[in-house]
Amino acid sequence: MTNPPTLETPSSEVVAALASAESLERSAKFDAAISTLEAVLTAGSRHPAVLLKLAYLLDIHGDDAAANAVYEEIVHLPHPPVRALINQAIRFEDGGEYRRARRCLERVLSVDPSNQRARLYLRNVQGGEGAQVFEPKDEGDPQRNALFDVPVTDIDLSLRARNCLRKMNIRTLGDLVRVTEAELLAYRNFGDQSLDEIKRALSQKDLSLGQSAAEKRFQGTTDDPHFAALEVRVGRAVLDTPLSSISLSVRARRATAHLGLRSVGELAMCTEAELMGIKNFGTTSLDELRNLLTERGLDFRPLDG
Repeated sequence: MTNPPTLETPSSEVVAALASAESLERSAKFDAAISTLEAVLTAGSRHPAVLLKLAYLLDIHGDDAAANAVYEEIVHLPHPPVRALINQAIRFEDGGEYRRARRCLERVLSVDPSNQRARLYLRNVQGGEGAQVFEPKDEGDPQRNALFDVPVTDIDLSLRARNCLRKMNIRTLGDLVRVTEAELLAYRNFGDQSLDEIKRALSQKDLSLGQSAAEKRFQGTTDDPHFAALEVRVGRAVLDTPLSSISLSVRARRATAHLGLRSVGELAMCTEAELMGIKNFGTTSLDELRNLLTERGLDFRPLDG
């Protein structure tokens, strides 16, 4: 086995800067930690350990462009740190650049053939290279299809949110609008903060979570006699009110997301039985949603309606 190349011996200035950056990071002072490392680099030292730490801090701080530039510098060193190659491979995989990701991992294995982490990621990358995902498209709207093909790595998300989406195999905006809020929140370590990030990013593109499922569910609803009667009673503006604009409890919000409901009108087209069939949905949440409808002159659809 060939031993991985060792890093050059760091100077006292580099050691001090790294120690200071570690301390600042532990105190959540990321801007100060980044500035400390950038000062060392500006002074002329391009030690790989400083570059690697800086790239890591930029990454978790959400500055993808800057982090990528530093990682690119590292991987082009004659003997880049293994960790940097693996991290950059993951970033390439996130962006669907499987060939570049594979090259980074192959460089790791060329000097450390027994590196299990690199082997695991290489299998994932090879699987991604061979994967073909079929996504039905609306031939009449090429602009919309192009938007659905945009990688999720192109939207402004935190590292935690991006990693969760990657592990759920959500690669494009088309993948993302197929899932509901409830499905995302059911994933381990995925919280409300990441959910809010994603919803904001999608809303900027006039998209929403569960949109594809909701569109299929709502197809033909406007021709339904019951919906027509509701429109006469309260008006279309009330029916089109987004549920996202209404303050709901977490449980009620997750229930509407689970059913792919986006508007007051879609909620009014549901029966109580549909809602009560959702796991952990109780009478308190049902009353909350019923009051929401009652305040707007509506109610749930009767079972025989």
